[in-house]
Amino acid sequence: MHRGKEALKPAESMVRIGTALGVPKVLRSLGLDPETVLTEAGVDVDIFNDPDNTISFSAHSRLIAHCAAVTDCEHFGLLTGQHAGLHSLGLVGLLVKYSPDVSTALNNLNSFFHLHTRAAVLSVEEHGSVSVLGYRIVQGWVEGNDLVSEGALAVLFNIMRELCGPRWAPTEVWSARKKPENVAPYRQFFKVRLRFDAEQDALLFPSTWLTQALPEVHAEVRQLVQKQIDLLVAQHPDDFPQQVRNVLHAALISGDARATRVATLLSIHPRTLHRRLQAFGLGYQQLVDECRFGMAKRLLTTSDRGVSEIAQMLHYADARTFIRAFRRWSGETPARWRATQTPSRRVMAS
Repeated sequence: MHRGKEALKPAESMVRIGTALGVPKVLRSLGLDPETVLTEAGVDVDIFNDPDNTISFSAHSRLIAHCAAVTDCEHFGLLTGQHAGLHSLGLVGLLVKYSPDVSTALNNLNSFFHLHTRAAVLSVEEHGSVSVLGYRIVQGWVEGNDLVSEGALAVLFNIMRELCGPRWAPTEVWSARKKPENVAPYRQFFKVRLRFDAEQDALLFPSTWLTQALPEVHAEVRQLVQKQIDLLVAQHPDDFPQQVRNVLHAALISGDARATRVATLLSIHPRTLHRRLQAFGLGYQQLVDECRFGMAKRLLTTSDRGVSEIAQMLHYADARTFIRAFRRWSGETPARWRATQTPSRRVMAS
C-alpha cells in the first residue's frame, strides 16, 4: 500500500510501562501464564519490573491487542487501565497529586503528560457547567490503539477519583471505539452512560469539581518535584515539532487550526512558530496535513462514519475537497484505503 510522503509519518514514540503494569495481573486473573503470553508477543516479562522502563507505543498497543485475542476478552484494555492511576505516572503523578487544587492538577497532568509518552495527548476543556477531560493518540494508528485508549479512560477515571474522592463521578463517558458486543464491563466500571463511536475518548464531569482544593503539601516538597520535572523537560529541547502536533490535534477538533491560534496556545508569536519549525526543516501546513491525515486514518479505521461526515469533522468545505487531500497523502481515496484494512481488526500503518 502506498504510504504517502515521508513527511506525513512522525517518528516512533515511546511510553513508560507504568500504566501497563496491570497486564500480568489481568492475564493471571483470566487463567493464563503471563510469561508465556508476553513471550509470544515478543515482549520481555522483565520490562514490568520497573515502571520507568519504556516500550515503543506501537509495541505496547500490539501487546494489548495480542492479550485481548488470546484471552478472548475484548475489554482487556479496560481491565488493564483499572490497575493504574497517579502512582503509574512517576514524577508527573506526584506533581499532579501535590497540586493545590483539581484545576491546577489537571493542567499539570496535561502540560507534562509528554514525559510519559509523546504518542498521545490529554486535553482539559471547560464548557460552562461541564468540563471535558480528553485523551487522544496522535501517533500513527496501529492494531490495539482502541484498547489502549479505553485503558487510558480507566486510568483518567482513577486519577479523578484520587484527586476528588469517591463522590466524584463522570456525567458521561465518550469512547472513540466502535460499540463492543458486550458493554456490561464498561457500565460496571464507569457506572454511567457511555457513548461509543464518539469524536474522542473523554470523561465529562461538572466543572464545579475543578475548584476543589487538594490536601496541603509542604511547599519544599512540591518545589523539589517541580525541579525534577524541569530537569526532565530540559533533557528534551528538540521536541518543539511534537509540541505543535499535540496542540494542532486539539485545534483541528475545535475547528480553528490557524497558525495564529496555535501560536497563541503555545504562548509564542506566529513568526516565532514558523521560524522554530523552519529550524527543523518543517512548514506549518506540512504539520497540519500530517495531523489531518492521521486523524482521517483513525476515523476511517475505528469508526463506521461516512466520508462526508469525516470531512465535516475535519472541517473541510466538502467531501470532494477531503477526498482530493486524502488521495494526495496516501495515493488512494478514503473509501479504497478503508477497504484495504483488515476487516476483523483493521491495522493502520504507523
